[in-house]
Amino acid sequence: MSDENSTSRLTTFTEGKVLVMERIFNAPRDLVFKAYSESELLESWWGPKGWKTKNSQFEFKPEGIWHYCMTCIDENQGEFYGQESWGKAIYHEIVVPEKIVYTDMFADEKGNAVAGMPELLITMIFTEDGDKTKLIARSEFATLETLQQVLDMGVVQGTSSQYDRLEELLDQGDF
Repeated sequence: MSDENSTSRLTTFTEGKVLVMERIFNAPRDLVFKAYSESELLESWWGPKGWKTKNSQFEFKPEGIWHYCMTCIDENQGEFYGQESWGKAIYHEIVVPEKIVYTDMFADEKGNAVAGMPELLITMIFTEDGDKTKLIARSEFATLETLQQVLDMGVVQGTSSQYDRLEELLDQGDF
């Protein structure tokens, strides 16, 4: 059974323990993929609006590590203002410009996984749709409970906001 939801231009649904989020960007596939594969570009848009990302480590290759910190810089976000959220990804498969597969986890500033927080396997698919790109993110969770935990944390709203930031970057043109 799947629950369909559309936030902004983000379409989401679940397939068992898999959360699928899709969005079409008005940019060529190579450019959308580049925004994920270059450290400075990724830092410029990753995270929801009002948050700034700094990469501590970025090795875009199989078994490479991406360790980063998002910091809330928007005073209007109340209790979140000044808060840090560390994350870590381990890349497994990269097919330029079609696919990125990685394990994603909450981490501390040293890159250690945070106990009790979900770890998920993400497959990003970049497909050409004329002169646009359809981005499909498939996030596989260990259990239905961990999927629900991340949904309750606002992953859909955060991803929608993050994709709005990506779209703003892509609208700036060739980089």
